[in-house]
Amino acid sequence: MPQDKPATFGELKHIVPRLPNIRQEMRGNLIRKLKNRERLFPDMIGYDDTVMPALINAILCGHNIIFLGERGQGKSRMIRRMIDFLDEEMPAVAGCPIHDDPFHPICSACRQRKAELGDALPITYIPRDRRLVEKLATSDVSTADLIGEVDPIKIARGRTLDDESAIHFGLVPRAHRGIFAINELPDLAEKIQVAFFNIMEESDFQIKGFPVRLPLDIFIVATANPEDYTNRGRIITPLKDRFDAQIRTHYPRKRQHEIEIMAQEARGLSVDGIDVQVPDFMKEILAEITFQARASSDINQHSGVSCRVSIRSYEAVLGSAVRRCLELDEKLAVPRITDIDMTFPAISGKIELEYQVPDGSGDDIVADLARRAIKNVFDGYFQLEGLTGIIDAFEKGMSVEISRFQPSDAYLDGLKFIPGMQAAVERLTGLDSAPRVAAALEFVLEGLHLSNKLNREALENGVRYK
Repeated sequence: MPQDKPATFGELKHIVPRLPNIRQEMRGNLIRKLKNRERLFPDMIGYDDTVMPALINAILCGHNIIFLGERGQGKSRMIRRMIDFLDEEMPAVAGCPIHDDPFHPICSACRQRKAELGDALPITYIPRDRRLVEKLATSDVSTADLIGEVDPIKIARGRTLDDESAIHFGLVPRAHRGIFAINELPDLAEKIQVAFFNIMEESDFQIKGFPVRLPLDIFIVATANPEDYTNRGRIITPLKDRFDAQIRTHYPRKRQHEIEIMAQEARGLSVDGIDVQVPDFMKEILAEITFQARASSDINQHSGVSCRVSIRSYEAVLGSAVRRCLELDEKLAVPRITDIDMTFPAISGKIELEYQVPDGSGDDIVADLARRAIKNVFDGYFQLEGLTGIIDAFEKGMSVEISRFQPSDAYLDGLKFIPGMQAAVERLTGLDSAPRVAAALEFVLEGLHLSNKLNREALENGVRYK
């Protein structure tokens, strides 16, 4: 601790007359950021005009918040970024498990210490990252987990059950003067919801029949799936009423936003001696697969299709491209259409089908999503009238074989022998890189096949277009 920080209550009160409560603190820091034109929640993409205005207003008003949304919409990410509205450090009574305010301590032990020590009461400083307490709601969460229980060790040392200092505090009291976040709120058992509501509304609770009043200063944030957060769902009405702001999250509404999230969140794949480049059309295809899944009647939309589908798909095609470089001793990894199959394991585990299918049929559904995505992206780049040279060549007997592990240089012959292919590839990428040419050529061929202009025959180790 730097020497200029107050070490005792007496030194602290000579600097500030009081400390703000959690809502005043968050509001003050938010106002400062707004005045300084700082970007709020910089890593949240696609929410600037939808979620963020409601969230900023809720913090200004000091409202407890519940985020309603399907999985993979960034709800937990937003909660964790809310610590940006806390001070870097917070003075608290040293040794207090609930970080008591030295000006107005609420636990009996701190009140007694202050009465005994006065201005000599020692002060510690709590960093902002320790002032967020998170809990995933599950059916086995108990009152002791959230609120607290009698500590048998303290009882063994002579304290009685009606002594407040005999309590071992749970997660909610330990979030005093901070943010308490509970994920999937409706999954709490009803009796736990009642206890949680009571401490939110009345600032009191009971442990082993002993009533305890503890006026906690907590900013409460929760998340829930909209399907569960209804009067017909698994939520008690009084608790539902206690949340001041209900904010609906959503999946990216623009393909470009999905791409930005995908690139931001994907784990890097670094291999010495190999550079990685992902063409724009491949990024668009991966994002469009997710968009197609969110619109598919084959997929349970109540469960949602997480942004992690795009992120893990992106990583999967990178892995396939890097593997190809390792096996062929190439130096530039560029994902191709033939790498799309490698996304199927990543996608299948993250979607829930509307109906039971035989083993293996799930991949057929994902493959159909991929075909639709490739066709949609292809139509955004090309009109068939501009590709008549390529189509005519295949109608006259041209055929091309490709595979995932075909060397990139082999694709350069396609520029020479397929009329119109060079111009089509140039619309997608430059001609100075064989791996980029290979990716673009595969995209053109598959797009023409999906436009019913080329036949596609599956081979043992690749495909043939004819």
